[in-house]
Amino acid sequence: MLDTLDERITYYRKKCGLTQEDLAEKCSVTPQAVSKWENAITSPDISLLPRLSEVFGISCDELLGVKKAETVAVSKSDFDPSRAILKIRVISDEAKVSINLPLEIAKLALTSGAVDLSGSDSLKGLKSALESIDLDRVIALANVGVMGKLVEVEVSEDNTKVEIWVE
Repeated sequence: MLDTLDERITYYRKKCGLTQEDLAEKCSVTPQAVSKWENAITSPDISLLPRLSEVFGISCDELLGVKKAETVAVSKSDFDPSRAILKIRVISDEAKVSINLPLEIAKLALTSGAVDLSGSDSLKGLKSALESIDLDRVIALANVGVMGKLVEVEVSEDNTKVEIWVE
């Protein structure tokens, strides 16, 4: 488990295939600074956290080890689908895309075929990931009050990650 910031920096740097020198260059610091972060001698300046998150393709919360709320089922009487938001987050080497739609509009767009990704090379990973997801099932779960992260898919051939949330 990645309990400390130094462990997370080391893990994500290696996961991204970066050397300490590569990460130092991307953050405009010395390789010695990165070494000190990874050995828990010092921590990166707070102003570098957004840049580190961007380089690693994760959120600042993930970098800092903030635990997200788990997926939960809300009682039917407490759930109002007209106020629910469907969030789709795509992170790839080429782009970072966040789509936030009211659930009712998302249902129409996703089930009617109104969303066409066939012409976009930069969203090829999104198209591939969405093809592997049963969107009707996601909508059905949301309709009965299941909230939180419902889906997380990683497409290894182009390093794309797709998350689907209902809030």
